[in-house]
Parts: sequence; structure tokens; C-alpha cells
Amino acid sequence: MGKTKDFFVKRVIKFMVKTLPRLSDKHLVLLAKLSEKIITKKYRIAVRFVKEKWKQNHPAARLAKLILRLNTNCREKLAINLFVNSLLIGSRKRVAAKKKGLVAPYLMVISPTMRCNLRCKGCYAGEYKQDQDLEFKTVDRVINEGKKLGVYFYTISGGEPYVWPGLLKLFKKHSDCYFQTYTNGTLINDQLAKKLAKLGNVAPAISVEGYEKETDLRRGEGTFKRVMRAMDALKKHGVMFGFSATPTRYNTELLASEELVDFYIKKGCKFGWYFQYIPIGLKPDVKMMATPEQRQHLRLRLKEMRATKPIFFGDFWNDGPYVKGCMAGCNQKGCGSYLHINSKGDVEPCVFTHFAVDNIKNKSLAEVLNSKLFKAIRAEQPYCDNLLMPCMIIDNPKILRKVVKKSGARPTHPGAETIVEDPKITKFLDRYSKRMHELTDEAWKKEWPKLAKEIELMCIEKENDKARGIEV
Repeated sequence: MGKTKDFFVKRVIKFMVKTLPRLSDKHLVLLAKLSEKIITKKYRIAVRFVKEKWKQNHPAARLAKLILRLNTNCREKLAINLFVNSLLIGSRKRVAAKKKGLVAPYLMVISPTMRCNLRCKGCYAGEYKQDQDLEFKTVDRVINEGKKLGVYFYTISGGEPYVWPGLLKLFKKHSDCYFQTYTNGTLINDQLAKKLAKLGNVAPAISVEGYEKETDLRRGEGTFKRVMRAMDALKKHGVMFGFSATPTRYNTELLASEELVDFYIKKGCKFGWYFQYIPIGLKPDVKMMATPEQRQHLRLRLKEMRATKPIFFGDFWNDGPYVKGCMAGCNQKGCGSYLHINSKGDVEPCVFTHFAVDNIKNKSLAEVLNSKLFKAIRAEQPYCDNLLMPCMIIDNPKILRKVVKKSGARPTHPGAETIVEDPKITKFLDRYSKRMHELTDEAWKKEWPKLAKEIELMCIEKENDKARGIEV
């Protein structure tokens, strides 16, 4: 019955994708009502939310209308691969895996190469070896194993993913998955944009630091102009894409500005990812970190713009409440979970936690999901009862030190250990964490009262489990 229903849902969605751009708002609301009847109970609340936003002409509805103008193939792959394969079919498989003791992630980040044509200041991946690539057959195997466990959403990072020769072949072979690529954008030209449109299942997230001055300062002279040409090519061919930015002490106010967001919306971006700078990778520098006050400013500004701008924002690590905390190590308590496989095959809890105990080259995906490191992390989640501080690296640094020591995890590149061993960094992060608590503890309880109570009870249960010797 499940496969029959899935087939029916896919047929309905393909029909909707072709006809939606021509339908009125009234018809769109009626289709939302139809969607409520054909999806699982777990996701009906989300569909009802979308339906109400359509009625109100909320910016989220305006964003959806912009997405409907994409290349037809890109619209269809986005709807089928994310809505049906990842959310519906994938969720059933992930539940089945959990019953067998396997905590399957919602998504996986894979960095098949750390090679890059740029050398950006403070790059989180800058200290990995540049001469080690994953073989195509390894990445292909991981994705095949992932699909069996219900994983249909993959982020390809690096390094610069578009220098890896097997990338487009991977997208084509796994046409039932949806891929996001984190890229500097300099290798995306009209020809490549046309190929991505034909594939349909890829959404580039292009790195920027602001405008031309800020981007070229960190990424090299001329980079911004090449990024603009890449965005123009992707927009021309109707490919889904967005921007990715790293808030630091020097650009947070700019990245949080309405003018900059409007600029990238006009360029064609449908989403924007914000990743706080963390002192890891190439010459880690705590002075580059945005201050707690700047981070709070960014959170509040994005909260305002979410209510007014037709673009989807992801704010790491201010968006902890939306996914119930840290997603690292296949978090089974939250709404999202993931892991990272680097170019050597080391399986890391997240792209910013450069420690591992397992390597995917000599173990299956199922085997690494319950590694000592991942188990140690899950036993600590949530790390504290304030999900505006979800990160174990900068918000709860004592947790990172604890799980690394407990699991015997090794650094995945020279210098990675400084985040837990260098007194200059550890003392700075402890002060940073303390200040974040002072700034956000009251806001957390005021803005998220129901969730705050739920997390408080979860923390009590976690401590009780530990007292009874119960492991995750």
C-alpha cells in the first residue's frame, strides 16, 4: 500500500509542478488542502501552515511563487526528491532503521575533495590535505547505503566541489536524491549552469562575504565579479540557488542589513545560509569571531526579515530552536540530524568538529552511525536548556572537550586539536559561552516558552538516565 500511495503522490506532485505557475492563489489553497489528505500525519501541520501563509500573502508565499518560476525540471526535482523521497519515503525508512538500533541522519554532508582554486582567510577546511580525494565508487556506495536507510538529501562541500571530476556523474546517477553544493561559485559558467538545469536536483549555495570589497578581501581580487556572473547564469537557466555567508567581527552588521539581503534576492537567491565563524581550520583566530552582541543582533535582524522578505534563511547557530538543538552526530532527539564525511573518509559529527573515530573506507554507513564519538555526543544532547546556544564548539565548549576525551576521538588534520587544547582558545570560548548565556537565557524563555519547558524536562530526563546508567 505504501508504494502505491507513493506512486500516486508523485503523479499528483508532477501534475501540480506543471500547472502551479498558471494557477490563482485560490486554486493554490485548494491544492494545499488536497496535500493534507495525501501526506503522512507528521507533516500535515507544515502543510496547514503553508496554506495559511498563501491566504495571507506572507513573504514565504511570495518565495514559493518565485520558486515556481524555476526551470520545470528543477521545480519537479525539488518537489519529488525533497517532499516525497526525503520527507515521506525517507522518514518511513529512517523510522524502520531506528527500530533496528540505527540512528539514520536526515541529511549527510560529503566533502569528496579538499582541493580548491581559492585560499580564503580563515577557511574551516583550510588545514585538510589538498591531495586526498574520495574515489567516486566510495561516495557512490555511501549514497546507496544512505538511501536504504532513508537519506535522500545530500550536501556536497569541500574544498571546492566543482573541481571533483565525478560530481555531475554523481548527480545524474542519483537522480532520486536532492543535492546542495557549497561552492565559491567561480567555476560556474553558462555551460555548467545549463547542465545543472538539465539535472534539476542540485542547488548551489555560493559563498559571499558581503559586497565586492568584503568578498574580495577574504577570497581574492576578482572573486566577487565571478560570483555575480555565476548567479546570473544560474538565474538565466532557472536553477535553484542561494548565498552562503560567514558572519565575523568585521562584517556581521553588513550581512544583517536589509540592503544586502535585497541585493541577493534581486540576483535570484532563494535562500541564504549564515555560518558563524569558528576558530578552526586555516590559522584559527578568535578575534575573527563575531561578538555575542553581534550574534544577537544578527538573530534579531533575520527574525524581522523572515517576516518581510521572500527568501529562506538558515542561521547557524541561532536557529537551534527550529531543529531542537545541535544536529551533529545524528541527533535523535531533534528534528534534524546529520554527519560529515571528509575527503579522507573520516566520519565527523559535523563539518566544524574535526574529530573522528571511524573511516567510511573500511566501514559501512550503518556501522559508523553508532560510533563511540556519536554515542558520546547524543548522550549529551541537548547540551543545555537554552537552544539559542545549541553548539558544542562555541556555546558549550566543555561538552566538546568531554566527548572527544570520552570517545578517544582523533583530530582529522594537524592543528584540529587546538580547539580543545590551546588555552588561548579554550579560555576565550568559555568567556564567550558565559556572555551568550547572559544575553539569551531570558530571550529563550520568553520567545519559546513551550519549547523551553519541553527542553527543560528533556534535560532532567537525560540526567536521570545518566544516574541510572542508561546509555543512548
